This record gives sequence, structure tokens and C-alpha cells, in this order.
Amino acid sequence: MRRILIALAATTMLAGASSAQTAVTTTQEVFVKAQPTDVLSANLIGLNITNEANETIGEIKDLILSQGQLSGYIISVGGFLGMGERYVIVRPSAVKVTYDENGKKWHAVMNASKDQLKTAPEFKYEGRWER
Repeated sequence: MRRILIALAATTMLAGASSAQTAVTTTQEVFVKAQPTDVLSANLIGLNITNEANETIGEIKDLILSQGQLSGYIISVGGFLGMGERYVIVRPSAVKVTYDENGKKWHAVMNASKDQLKTAPEFKYEGRWER
């Protein structure tokens, strides 16, 4: 009888430990660790974009997040000293962002001309996006 009680107690303890482990592994992770390849938004906003001819074609003004994922860069194009500029949205995959370790500088390159960006659909900061 004593062996049965000890076996029952041991089984109960193992079952309890097993369910406690399950509870721990099913919780969602809250914290993340920045990876060496990650980019901060502060490094992107204000970054000039050049094309393959090394012409400055725009500047990253803002980021669009959709369901927690980066879905677009708002680029200012045209204009001079803030006058006459307009905004367009481009896919993140259209802009190659790199970091030069030697020069300690971020670079953004896009395969587009100034004319292509000038004729792209315009984004306006209005309604829910008004600043």
C-alpha cells in the first residue's frame, strides 16, 4: 500500500511539473535582441536616397508600418529647401539600405530616376496621417 501511495505521489508531481513547463513554453516572448543587421528608424529618417548614377533623388521622411511590419518608406521628392516637394511611398524592397563600417555612414540606393519619382502617385499627410 505504501508503494502505491509513493508511486501515486510521484506521478502527481511529474504531471504537475509537466503542465508547469507547458505553461512557460506557451507564453509569448516580450523582449527581443537587436541584431547587427538591424536598422533603427532614426538612421533612416532624413537619409538621402541616391540612384545608380549617384544622383540624390529623394529623402526618407517617414516609415509606414502595417500590422507591425515595415510596408513602405515615405520619400520626399522634388522641391528645394522644402518648397515644392511632394511625397511618394515606395516599397522597402525598392530601396537598398547599407552601412559603411569604415565611413560610419548609412546609404540608401534606389533604381529610379527623379522623373519616375515625380510622376509616382502622391501621398499627402492629411486625415488620419496629418501631422
